[in-house]
Amino acid sequence: MKQPRYLATLVRKEKKHVEYEAVIGLETHVQLKTRSKMFGTSSAEYQSAEPNTLVDAVSMALPGTLPVVNQTAVEYAMMIGMAINCNIARITKFDRKNYTYPDLMKGYQITQMDEPICYEGYVDLPIEDSIRVRINRVHMEEDVARLIHVEGPQGGTVHSLVDINRAGTPLMEVVTEPDMHTSEQVEAYINNLQHIIRYLGVGTANMEEGSFRCDANISVREKGSTELTTKVEVKNMNRVRAVVRAVEYEIERQIACYESGERIIQETRGWDDGKGVTNSQRSKEEANDYRYFPEPDIPPLIISEDWIENTQAKMPELPIPRKNRFQEEWGLSEYDAELLTVLRSTADYFEEVCSGKKAESAEAKQAFAKATANWLNGEMARLMNDDEIVNMADTKVSPAALATLVEKFRKRELNNNSAKQVFEIMYSKGTAPETIIEDLGLGVVSGADSLGPIVDEVIANNEKAVNDYLGGKEVALKSLMGQVMKATRGQADPVQATDMIKDKLASR
Repeated sequence: MKQPRYLATLVRKEKKHVEYEAVIGLETHVQLKTRSKMFGTSSAEYQSAEPNTLVDAVSMALPGTLPVVNQTAVEYAMMIGMAINCNIARITKFDRKNYTYPDLMKGYQITQMDEPICYEGYVDLPIEDSIRVRINRVHMEEDVARLIHVEGPQGGTVHSLVDINRAGTPLMEVVTEPDMHTSEQVEAYINNLQHIIRYLGVGTANMEEGSFRCDANISVREKGSTELTTKVEVKNMNRVRAVVRAVEYEIERQIACYESGERIIQETRGWDDGKGVTNSQRSKEEANDYRYFPEPDIPPLIISEDWIENTQAKMPELPIPRKNRFQEEWGLSEYDAELLTVLRSTADYFEEVCSGKKAESAEAKQAFAKATANWLNGEMARLMNDDEIVNMADTKVSPAALATLVEKFRKRELNNNSAKQVFEIMYSKGTAPETIIEDLGLGVVSGADSLGPIVDEVIANNEKAVNDYLGGKEVALKSLMGQVMKATRGQADPVQATDMIKDKLASR
């Protein structure tokens, strides 16, 4: 088993060899992709809006306003809970978390303290050393406003601006148990959770834009120990790679502290991505007094069995089960199935292309699926990447049109070069493949009547290559094939042409 980079054997002054392991838990905030805010009426689509234009009375905490729970946000939180194997609470409530900060318009945040909507779940990480990460809870809350810090000419913050647009955006926090021990496991967990959220369509899970924010609680102990030591919380990581680097640095820092006899204090540290270090922000030796109490303006939320069942019915097939099914049902390799299920839209497109083959034999069905996967993971992916298109449904190639092209290619009605030419026109113009083939005269030249005379002519006009081949030089066959392809403008069936050349020369 591969050891983590930072799990090293260190030597103390008494020459005792000690191995350390990290203990890591994550707290992940996920913005939910609803049209309106968690408790107010203004739009939650703040990313491209002008500052302070998506504001309502509830967001501003104006006197006399009453929050109303966003039903869609509740259902999205339930869907995420279901996807990560959580129990769904039948009764849940909201609480006020009281603290004073410039980005908190109310002076308190509406959240869930002791009765979260989802609890006691787990995620199995699809990595070499399979590990189950237990989910402690999933709770709902509202996001805060956004602070924009303005720096002076000599550096340092001169003043800060407040953009209220983000305030009140539906937010969900997923809290794990401290079950991870390496940065590789942390990365796998984050990628898996992002994948699930995007598949469900409940959020973008984009760390760079702030719709997915992750804090890591990290401690270090001697390997083999079950004791939980002092933990440190690390914040300010805006991409997956930053989380990985921050975790690795903090583990190494804590090990060095233990080795030098320095005491680890419970604190919050910020990640400096430019310098690649964590810096102390504030001590957490004393518990913060947030003075939680039940939100008086929102009654307890009753989640009925019917509501749970209806929400369950909206759940799509999740990425890992879908990947496994693609391998079993369609005979795809793990590599192809992985690529096709990265995005739900791609997986949906693939199945629509192959939908007409479900009733065929397993062999025919799987051969068609493999050919389709090659086109989607090859030419389609290349052209979409060039055009910066994410969703295959946004291309001009319909699933039915691609199915036709794949079938013609498999039946050798088009050779590889011609098929690629047809596909590029389909992609750029949306033209049906049959029309393109007819307009350009791209049908495959095959059969004894059409291809035979051309092969005869090539053999007659290339005496040296023929003699070389008869003399045992297999490479000469490629030269003869090149001449056949040239004579047919690349439209000869290569398999038939090769067989014809061999058969005709075998009689000499």
